[in-house]
Amino acid sequence: MLEVHNVRKAFDGFQAVAGVTLGVARGQIAAIIGPNGAGKTTFFNLVTGHLRPDAGTVVLNGRDITGLAPHDVCRLGMGRSFQRTNIFPKLTVFENVQAAFISHRGRGLSFFARVEGLYRDETYAVLESVGLGDKAGEVSGFLSHGNQKQLELGIALASEPDLLLLDEPTAGMSATETRETIRLIERITRERGLTLLFTEHDMEVVFSIAQRISVLHQGRLIAEGTPSEVRNDPEVRRVYLGERRR
Repeated sequence: MLEVHNVRKAFDGFQAVAGVTLGVARGQIAAIIGPNGAGKTTFFNLVTGHLRPDAGTVVLNGRDITGLAPHDVCRLGMGRSFQRTNIFPKLTVFENVQAAFISHRGRGLSFFARVEGLYRDETYAVLESVGLGDKAGEVSGFLSHGNQKQLELGIALASEPDLLLLDEPTAGMSATETRETIRLIERITRERGLTLLFTEHDMEVVFSIAQRISVLHQGRLIAEGTPSEVRNDPEVRRVYLGERRR
């Protein structure tokens, strides 16, 4: 579903992503891991159109999407969440997801349409699936951090993606919230037949659900394979054990 070929990005001479090539198969749950500063978020930004690569190509479902704007990438079937929660804090939980449906389906350009009744059933269905059905009327800015991350997942699902990219989906969560969120993500991925690519700092989370793992270090891909292959890779062990000794 996703093919990334030799993608590069430098900032003031610093190679944040230095020639990364990887692919994600349809229906796969794949993860990208690496120490802080490895280039994970920059890589996500290159794939989703938030940054334009200096070199290389990004192909989604056989179509070259390199350099397309994020909203165009989204319309082609790629949804994305961010490390920092990206919601409309003054809108209700329901309105956040409803607005995503309206935008995705092209109704936001009509000045004469009444939006109150648009996509109500679809919105409630998404909220139920992410565990926020009972919070539909609450102002989203007052939700807990964990609930805000659930809402962001709901907004991403409203774009009706085939491929979902989640950047640190459990960042800032307690251990209990982390376990609940990752199981929620796994369930939704399988129920909806999605392809999932995520970055994550919690190795227990990664190895519990990922079918394939790619490891970035200093902007380069140093290992790739099944969880057991990555876990036993000498270079990966050196990088992570080195981090822990500091």
